[in-house]
Amino acid sequence: MSEEEFFQFCQMNDTLEFERDSHGNIILMSPTGSFTGNFNLRVSGHLFLWNEGSGLGEVFDSSTGFTLPNGAIRSPDVSWIKSDNWNALSQEEKEQFAPICPDFVIEIRSKSDELQYLQDKMLEYLANGSELGWLIDRFEGKVGVYRSGRAVTVHDTLDIDLSGESVLPGFLLNPGALIK
Repeated sequence: MSEEEFFQFCQMNDTLEFERDSHGNIILMSPTGSFTGNFNLRVSGHLFLWNEGSGLGEVFDSSTGFTLPNGAIRSPDVSWIKSDNWNALSQEEKEQFAPICPDFVIEIRSKSDELQYLQDKMLEYLANGSELGWLIDRFEGKVGVYRSGRAVTVHDTLDIDLSGESVLPGFLLNPGALIK
């Protein structure tokens, strides 16, 4: 399917969520469990509040699709794009699966997610332009920090202050503190 055909396919099946990999394979995304959905919202909320104060970009939820430079259409659990990059897109591009890779992404492992699949997605985001990403795995109690041009750092705890570094200046998130 072309990008336009895939967009229309998703619109016709709007009760389902899909991604498409760089080879054109369509991936059906299963809904998350309630606990994971609540945790995802807490993480998103913290990023949203930071962004409202900083005004440096735009925050997107897990149902947002982006067309990456490699042709994949991905929907990170949480994502953020710098204002300059977002504003460079036309309104038409913003209305579909915007042709841009988020500058920052978070993937949160749900019970149905294969860890290797998420790790591969994180590397794909970096290869397509993301500067920083976090893979939060509450099942193994670990967080992977992915940075452009650097090796992955894995923290063996969720109780850690993750820094937005120079990408999200002043943003801190402690995933362990958000689990209730």
